[in-house]
Amino acid sequence: MKDRVQKFLTAAERLAIERKVKEAESSTSGEIVVLAVGASSHYPAAALVGSGTIALAFGVVGMLLLRSENLWLFLLLFAMLFMVSHELLKRIPTLKRLFVNRREMVEEVEEAAIRSFYRHKVHETSQRTGILIYISLFEHSVRVLADSGIDAKVGRTGWTDIVSMITKGILDGRQGEAICQAIDRCGSMLQSHFPRRSDDRNELADVMIIGSPDN
Repeated sequence: MKDRVQKFLTAAERLAIERKVKEAESSTSGEIVVLAVGASSHYPAAALVGSGTIALAFGVVGMLLLRSENLWLFLLLFAMLFMVSHELLKRIPTLKRLFVNRREMVEEVEEAAIRSFYRHKVHETSQRTGILIYISLFEHSVRVLADSGIDAKVGRTGWTDIVSMITKGILDGRQGEAICQAIDRCGSMLQSHFPRRSDDRNELADVMIIGSPDN
């Protein structure tokens, strides 16, 4: 999963993102966290359904080619094909994606983003000004979650615009640049409503987080 994120963003792009977070936070008391995951869930049901479907289809074809009606031979062929298919689904996300419905992906991303928001303590800033930019590659999804302090000032439209900015950048193949632009936008929003205080301290680390469905 982490390899997928590392291919999605080069080391230089991840470093640029971390620098951009530090720069954006230099003029505000708010906090910005960027987190990217290869997938928001392992989707075990999709792996089973997909493996079974592929094994059944190719098993039937195999029996037709062999011109056999032997049930034990079919079961043996099915079992072998199931194991091979299961491995393929684990290694080829695009193939596995065919067996996950869109509604399930939306729900898994939403739940994973919320878990990450609390796990990484984005909700624990002194003025409730934490913002999480959550990117899930398998589902082709981006979420922006904001704590109550800044969310009350910005509203849903502001976060939707940031999601669109990142999504378009990914589609154009300039994901690193788009994420940096989104961080700039978040920084401007935070600065407008929560300018940096004289006693301000960095409450959350500026490092970009590479996550997984398990953490």
